[in-house]
Amino acid sequence: MGRRRMTAWDLRRRRPRHAELIVWIASFPRSGNSFLRIVLHRCFGIRSSVVYDFDGAAARVGPAVLGYQDRPASYEEMRASPDPHFIKTHKQCDDRIDPADKAICLVRDGRDALVSYARQRSEPEPERYEEILAALIETRTERGTGGWGQNVMSWLQPAAASRSVLRYQDLITHPLTSVGASLREIGLDSPAASGATVPSFAELHALDPLFFRRGHSRTYEDEMPRSLEERFWSIPDNSAAMAIAV
Repeated sequence: MGRRRMTAWDLRRRRPRHAELIVWIASFPRSGNSFLRIVLHRCFGIRSSVVYDFDGAAARVGPAVLGYQDRPASYEEMRASPDPHFIKTHKQCDDRIDPADKAICLVRDGRDALVSYARQRSEPEPERYEEILAALIETRTERGTGGWGQNVMSWLQPAAASRSVLRYQDLITHPLTSVGASLREIGLDSPAASGATVPSFAELHALDPLFFRRGHSRTYEDEMPRSLEERFWSIPDNSAAMAIAV
């Protein structure tokens, strides 16, 4: 037999181990990442940066709302720091992520996430919504965001103790307890501030009704054509990820 081909995961395992105090706030787009960042900032005093050069969500709803901050140092310096650094990403977990990095992996029903993402992408041309939704369902890339199930499973396989799965429905129903539990699960005991309150969906919707659009589960039921839902379920990664998401 020939030698097994070395994977990106094997390469990451060979890296020197540091204090590993990067915490990725990881999710597919339109899975509640911005709301999670709001809860982290408003209730736990945790600010966050982004993996990107530009934070579109902060530009849209305001940096103060999300608790946005610029990345304070290089990834290597943040990993060696005694303090945790929270970084939002919609990218897949690839060879740029150290396997010991901590992560809160926010997962939402893929049908709802894709519908919401297609609505956002089609804001300038609403008549293209179904076309864009179909294209998003079919998307597969090795880098970047990738497809919905592909993205989710990249963070959760192989399983790692440094990953906490936070389901969208738990986040919106019990934000303080669910976020607190995720922080403890990755080894960060950060109690909520005394008297901390979570903004209501009505408040957020009033801030930007297209960005904070519906704020509940099962939105796909009246927004995803049956033929596209069947295509969604035919993709193996989606079926595997849905077993975790719902």
